[in-house]
Amino acid sequence: MICWILLLINLTSCVCGTFVVNVTQTSYQAEENHNITLEWTFTTNTHSSLNSLSIYCELFTNDKVLYHLRKGVEVPESQDEQFAGRVQCDKDVLREGRIRLHVSRLRTEDSGLYLCEVRTNYGGSLGKCRLSVTAADWPKGQRPTESPQPVSPQPVSQRRIGLYVGVALAVLLAVCAGFCFTFYFKHYTHI
Repeated sequence: MICWILLLINLTSCVCGTFVVNVTQTSYQAEENHNITLEWTFTTNTHSSLNSLSIYCELFTNDKVLYHLRKGVEVPESQDEQFAGRVQCDKDVLREGRIRLHVSRLRTEDSGLYLCEVRTNYGGSLGKCRLSVTAADWPKGQRPTESPQPVSPQPVSQRRIGLYVGVALAVLLAVCAGFCFTFYFKHYTHI
């Protein structure tokens, strides 16, 4: 039994690695039309470069891309139009293992759970935080008007599906390894 637990721990460490993404603040509160900076930190490696760094941050609640960096290059075309022109990444701190996303002109629909996934050639992980944007108190007749945009159903994120498949495969691998290990000890240790 102890051997099986050690094997499971070993497999888990191989699958999960030691790469960690942390959020500096788990919950943010702001008022609409104000600005905010969302921050995450991640494990750095002296042997890696920004060319191997990929960052994918999304408003998980609505499956909308906030920011996307692939192998050190921003991918603005993947950003959801809700955030277009309102998100800036502080690239100077990426080498230090910090992600700082400045979101300007906040809207109440920006509220929700944000996930930031970081991948490098030595590991990957994600961190999450919650943002709550409250409506501003505008004097009567002074509220800025924006034309409402039609809401269309969003397709299930391929990244989320990939994450679920990866976790399922890791669990299946661990279970199979456990059965093989148990079978080996039952049949070959008594000879």
